Amino acid sequence: MARANEWAGKVLALVKGGNTPAAIAQIKVAPSVKDLRALQTALAAQQSAGRWPDVEVAVRDNIDALSAPRLHRSP
Repeated sequence: MARANEWAGKVLALVKGGNTPAAIAQIKVAPSVKDLRALQTALAAQQSAGRWPDVEVAVRDNIDALSAPRLHRSP
């Protein structure tokens, strides 16, 4: 049984409520790329293109950051 994506819904509620700084803070500590993509899809479903540009940029930047291979430092 797949778990519902509650994180994206909660962050979307922050954005809709006008608390974009809190939403961006949550985006920066997102649990996974899957959750960020769900949020990106939810934002697109709201037909909000350009309405919250700072949130859209934060989502794209953090998808890139989480998707990139991690740098490894030898002990």
